[in-house]
Amino acid sequence: MPVYPMEANFPDRPLIGLLLRLLYQHYAQDIDAALDEAGFGDLRPAHANVFPFLSAEGISVSELAGLARVRKQTMAEAVEQLERMGYVERRPNPRDRRSRLVFPTERGASVKPVTHGTAARVEERWAQLTSPEELEALRASLLRLLTELKGQ
Repeated sequence: MPVYPMEANFPDRPLIGLLLRLLYQHYAQDIDAALDEAGFGDLRPAHANVFPFLSAEGISVSELAGLARVRKQTMAEAVEQLERMGYVERRPNPRDRRSRLVFPTERGASVKPVTHGTAARVEERWAQLTSPEELEALRASLLRLLTELKGQ
């Protein structure tokens, strides 16, 4: 059964990657709209690689890149943009003066409540469209898969 029955060319058994990408597009569209409404319309998709991994303790660009699974140069560019926009700041690493850590600013810290609140609403809607049990089973399967892939 096609996911989009109105689309004649949609595959009968779509690849999981396609399904994940299409679902993420729905998810990201809701997040982007909420960010825009909250006054964060200057954020771009590349910045989504940074915010989930920021902490009050700070984190290096290398660690951010590893967690987000992007190249260090890509992450450094995103961090530089966010720094110019006032969402993050870089400070010397107290454990290694040769490196710097990335910290959220007050403005940067105010992004997470918007994205998390919106994500919770999206997940509630998805649970209504499927079932809470199906959504939690999907989460568990994805987490298990990520854990196994990390070990390789």
